[in-house]
Amino acid sequence: QVQLVESGGGLVQAGGSLRLSCAASGRTFSTYAMGWFRQAPGKEREFVAVISSGGRTTYADSVKGRFTISRDNAKNTVYLQMNSLKPEDTAVYYCAADPTGWLISRAAEYDYWGQGTQVTVSS
Repeated sequence: QVQLVESGGGLVQAGGSLRLSCAASGRTFSTYAMGWFRQAPGKEREFVAVISSGGRTTYADSVKGRFTISRDNAKNTVYLQMNSLKPEDTAVYYCAADPTGWLISRAAEYDYWGQGTQVTVSS
């Protein structure tokens, strides 16, 4: 069992930056792929970014060039650095863990989820 706890959300003006963190329990963190997803009011949960167990990354087109996902296996933590934020980035952001370790963007493939952290970008 893996428990995930997100932090770092908040209110920021358009053009600003935030860094989200997701702390994971368990001794097998380094073998998991870690993903970030988001869900805006009235919309479906959507893929944002994923980092494989080997450190490879993939991003949604909407955040490519603005967001960076990274991981620190020594701290069992995955990060999402968000720059040049836009009002349309406003959502609850979730981290998720996939035991296969692969680059997967489908939410249904992830076994473990955090509780989410709110990000609000004002115009």
